[in-house]
Amino acid sequence: MAKYSAKSQEKVAKSMREMKQGKLKSGTSGQKVTNPKQAIAIGLSEAREEGAKVPAKKTAKKTARKAAPKKAAKKVARKTAKKAAKKTARKKAAA
Repeated sequence: MAKYSAKSQEKVAKSMREMKQGKLKSGTSGQKVTNPKQAIAIGLSEAREEGAKVPAKKTAKKTARKAAPKKAAKKVARKTAKKAAKKTARKKAAA
């Protein structure tokens, strides 16, 4: 069974033709589209809006956060705590 309907294929072909002729514009900025991948995305988007059979958009995978930033933050917190303790000790010794 086909993933894309004939209607969606026509929309993509139309947007590719417009891109090659220099007539295809981006939706938000209105700039001329020169990238074929962007032209395909525009065609599929238009087909989705009209209700053509098109697979759902691919979503970006979430990446796992690294543990290193947390460790670095803990080190900084420890250093500042030690400095503060030294300052208070100096003040008590001077008084």
